[in-house]
Amino acid sequence: MACEVMMVSIPEYYEGKNVLLTGATGFMGKVLLEKLLRSCPKLFDRLRDEQPDFKEKIIAVSSDLTEQEMALSEEDKENLIDCTNIIFHCAATVRFNEILRDAVQLNVIATQQLLFLARKMKNLDVFIHVSTAFAYCNRKHIEEVVYPPPVDPKKLIDSLEWMDDSLVNDITPKLIGDRPNTYTYTKALAEYIVQQEGAKLNVAIIRPSIVGASWKEPFPGWIDNFNGPSGLFIAAGKGILRTMRASNNAVADLIPVDVVINTTIAAAWYSGVNRYNRPRNIMVYNCTTGGTNPFHWGEVEYHVISTFKRNPLEQAFRRPNVNLTSNHLLYHYWIAVSHKAPAFLYDIYLRITGRSPRMMKTITRLHKAMLLLEYFTRNSWDWNTDNVNMLMSQLSTEDKKTFNFDVRQLHWAEYMENYCMGTKKYVLNEEMSGLPAARKHLNKLRNIRYGFNTVLVILIWRIFIARSQMARNIWYFVVSLCYKFLSYFRASSTMRY
Repeated sequence: MACEVMMVSIPEYYEGKNVLLTGATGFMGKVLLEKLLRSCPKLFDRLRDEQPDFKEKIIAVSSDLTEQEMALSEEDKENLIDCTNIIFHCAATVRFNEILRDAVQLNVIATQQLLFLARKMKNLDVFIHVSTAFAYCNRKHIEEVVYPPPVDPKKLIDSLEWMDDSLVNDITPKLIGDRPNTYTYTKALAEYIVQQEGAKLNVAIIRPSIVGASWKEPFPGWIDNFNGPSGLFIAAGKGILRTMRASNNAVADLIPVDVVINTTIAAAWYSGVNRYNRPRNIMVYNCTTGGTNPFHWGEVEYHVISTFKRNPLEQAFRRPNVNLTSNHLLYHYWIAVSHKAPAFLYDIYLRITGRSPRMMKTITRLHKAMLLLEYFTRNSWDWNTDNVNMLMSQLSTEDKKTFNFDVRQLHWAEYMENYCMGTKKYVLNEEMSGLPAARKHLNKLRNIRYGFNTVLVILIWRIFIARSQMARNIWYFVVSLCYKFLSYFRASSTMRY
C-alpha cells in the first residue's frame, strides 16, 4: 500500500489541498506561494502568463504574530480549523539583533500558538516548520535531529512576562551564551516547541543555511531585500565596502531560495503521503550546500568583485575592491584607511559644496551589519544531509526536474553573477540600459585614483625624499632592486619561450 501511495506525484498530491502559509509576504513566502500556484510586480509575471486565474485560489487571512492567538478572527479560525490540509510556517523575525523579548514573541510564542491551532484542525496532513541550519551553530557537526534546548522555552516565556526591558537586555548575553544572536537562539527554542507541542501532529522541520537569490525560479538571481549577504554585495559593488573580517577558506554556505522552497514542498509531500507510516522522530532536513558543493568566502569575494567590475552599479563611490582578512590588526588598519578616512574626506567635500554629509553614517551602518555577519564569515560547519538525500531519491524523474533541489548541479560562478545582477535589477531597480554610463563612471573613478596616487607620490618625493640624502639612497636602492627583478623575470620568460 505504501509503495502505491508513493507513486503519487508532488503536483497530484497538492491537487485540491488547502494550504495555510504564514509569512506569505516575506522573501521565502513569496517564492513558495509563486511555486505552488505558478502576483507583486516582477516576481509573479511568469505566473500571470501561465495561470491568469491564480487569484481565485488565494485567500488572505489577517493575522499579527505579536498579538494573542495571532489576532485571528473567530470566523478565520473556524475556517482554518475546518479546511486546512497543509501548514507551511515561514513567518519569523530574521533580524539578528532583534531584542530578546520580540524574538521570543515572533519566533517561539507565535509558533506555539500556531501549533495549538493546528492540533484543532480536522483535516491536517502535515505541519512544516521553517527553521535555520544555524539553530545549533554552537556545534560544529549538526545532525538532522532536534537537540535539547538551551533553556526551557516555557520557563523563559513565563520569566519574560514579569521582567522589564532593561533587565531582559541585561541578561540576554548570558542567556544566549555561545550563540551569536537572539535569532539563532530563539529558532532553537522554536524547534523544541515544535517537537513538544506537535508530538501528535505529522511534523517536519526545514533548516536552510544562508538563503540567497534564486538559482532558477521564478527568475535567475531574483532577490528582493538587503538582508544577509545581499546588502554586503551591494556595498561592495558600490565601492563602499573595502574590507571585511572573514576567513577566505571558511565555507560560505549559501543556499538559493528556490532550492529551499523545492525542498520544503517535497518534504511536505513526503510527510503527507507517508502520514500513516511516519517515523517516530520528527523529520528534519538540513538544507545546505557546504557538504555537497562547497563554496568559500574567498571565492564569493572574487566573483562579486569581478561581476561588478564587468557590470558596475550606477553612481559607484569607488571601484569595487574588497580585502578579506581574519587578522585583527590588519582589519582595523584597513577599516581606518579604506572606510573611515575616505568617508570623512567625502563628507568634508559634501559640506564644502553645500550638501548634507552622509558617508560616515553609511559606513557606521555598514560596520554594524558586518559585525552581525562576522560570526558566519569566519567559521565553518558540517551538516548531515542524509534526510535531504533520501528525499531526493524518493522523487520521480519528472518531479526531480520540476522541484529540483540537487545542489550538486549548482554552478557557483554563474549563480554568483546572476545573484549580483539580481541585486542590481530587483533591489536597486537599475536598468541594464544604464550599464554603458556606469562603466564610463567606473573608468572615471579609476583615472581619479591614478591621478591621486601620482600626486601623492610627487608630494612624498618633494616633502620627504628630495630633502634627505639617506631617503634618496633608499629610494634609488628600491627602484634598482625592482628593475633588476623585472629584468630577471623578463629574461627568464624569454628563455622559457
